[in-house]
Parts: sequence; C-alpha cells; structure tokens
Amino acid sequence: MAGRDLTGYAGRPPHPHWPGEARIAVQFVLNVEEGAESCVLNGDAQSEAYLHELPGRPPRPGERDPSVESLYEYGSRAGVWRILELFAARGLPLTAFAVGRALELVPDIGQALAAAGHEVAGHGYRWLDYRQIAEDEERRHIRQTIEAIERICGQRPVGWYTGRVSHHTRRLLQETGGFLYSSDAYNDDLPYWLPGTPAQLVIPYTLVNNDARYLLPNGFASGEDFFRLLKDAFDLLWREGERQPKMMSVGLHGRISGHPARAMALARFLDYIQDHDRVWICRREEIARHWLVEHPVGKAEPAS
Repeated sequence: MAGRDLTGYAGRPPHPHWPGEARIAVQFVLNVEEGAESCVLNGDAQSEAYLHELPGRPPRPGERDPSVESLYEYGSRAGVWRILELFAARGLPLTAFAVGRALELVPDIGQALAAAGHEVAGHGYRWLDYRQIAEDEERRHIRQTIEAIERICGQRPVGWYTGRVSHHTRRLLQETGGFLYSSDAYNDDLPYWLPGTPAQLVIPYTLVNNDARYLLPNGFASGEDFFRLLKDAFDLLWREGERQPKMMSVGLHGRISGHPARAMALARFLDYIQDHDRVWICRREEIARHWLVEHPVGKAEPAS
C-alpha cells in the first residue's frame, strides 16, 4: 500500500471551474448490492451481518438467515425502483456503484440504469470484504464485474469503488486499466491525483452524507435527520463555493433510502438543491472527464 498523505491541498485547493461556473458539484451514488451479499446460496460460509435493519445480529455459520435475506431483497424488489423514479421525475442523473453479481441476478436494474442515462461504475463482483479475498480471486472479480456491466448495461465501467478494499485493490485496478477514476477514499471535497504509473484520479466518496447511517446504532432516527445533515452540508459548501467551489457526494441504497419514509427525505433534498442556482448535479464520470481537462496530471496552477 502507498504511504499516507495527510496534507492534501493544504488549505489551498485548486478552483475546479465546474461547468456553468457552478458553486458546487453534487453527485448522488446509488449502491446496487442486493443478492451479492454473504449467503450460503452464494457459496459463502455464513449469512450477511453488515448494513441491514438488524444491527448487531450475528451471522449464522453454515445456514441462511431468511430475515436478513428479505431485508436485502426489499432493495432490488421495491427500493431501487422508487429511488430511480424520484430521479426520473426530476430529470436528474446519478452514478450507480453496481456489484457484478447483483446485476446478474436482477439484470432489469442494470438495463433501467442504462436506459435512463445513469452511469454504472464497478463495485466489486460480490458485496464482501475484499481484505479476506485472495489476490488472484480479486483480480478475477474485477474482470467479471467489468464483463457483467458491459453485457447488461451495454457499456464498460470507467469508475470503480470496492468499499471494503484489500491491500491489492488499487494496484489491481491500475493493472487492469481502462478506468478514469477510483472512489475508494473519503479524504477530500475535491478530486485529486494519486501518484503512480500511471497516476490514478481519485474522486472521494463519503460515509457521512450516506444513508448507511440509518443502520448504525448512533445513526439517523428518521428521514428528518438525514435531510438536515444533507441540507447543512450543501448549505456550507454552496456558501464556500462563492470563492472555492467543492464537490458533495451523497450515498444511497435501495434497501435503505428506498423505504417510503426515507425516500421522502431524499425527495425533499432533491427539490431543495434544485431551488438554488449554480448547482451542477452530475455523474462521477462527468466529474472525472472535467478534471482531466481542467486539472490534468502535472498541471501547475495557482490555488483559488
């Protein structure tokens, strides 16, 4: 693994010059994971124990957990479609972090994402912790994910987010090639270049502006909590954007924000930001292509 960079832009970030001189770039991510989680039906040793409505429930070694399976199924059966409808009704784009196996199990989701013009980025082949997966298997999973997205969505993914990475993930992505960006980082409000051969563009993601916090013991108790957090983040970044524009990521899941009460919070936030001027609501691929032009590797430019 590469060493840490605790300095970043050191308080002097470059001006991103977002399209239309936007004060903020807002990027929504829909994580598509349902069906690819740990389950003995997938050949795993135990049931899923992560990111569902029963936090703290231990995994069941060697057997299925029908309740947890059903909680995940809500995302693919109902939740994802509700979220896609919220974006369709407003004509807004998003990026899907799609797990390869999840798309194979419900190809209708991938086809709907492609038909709506959303970006589909890679999110591993299984919704597992890749720290525990052998390097050769992770390499194969990257290829399988690319092939699944290309086959189902009609276009190769140009972005990637594993989430629970291994020590090999970044290197394997560089070796595979063909990606514009990686999002396995949470350490900035702007994209940046990671040194290497070749250099890798990182578009940081978020676990703060993320509906996963509904499922944490100290997380959101209601949609109002989520809406207020998103609103406060947007308000500060939009204010800062008069001089130093930044990026805001929002993480969503069909099995979480797809539930009616939580979907209302998302709808309110979408309407709120659309009431502001100079807001660029975009896909991650668009951010990457913009950064490649405005801030290519090695470009020296005064900070804003």
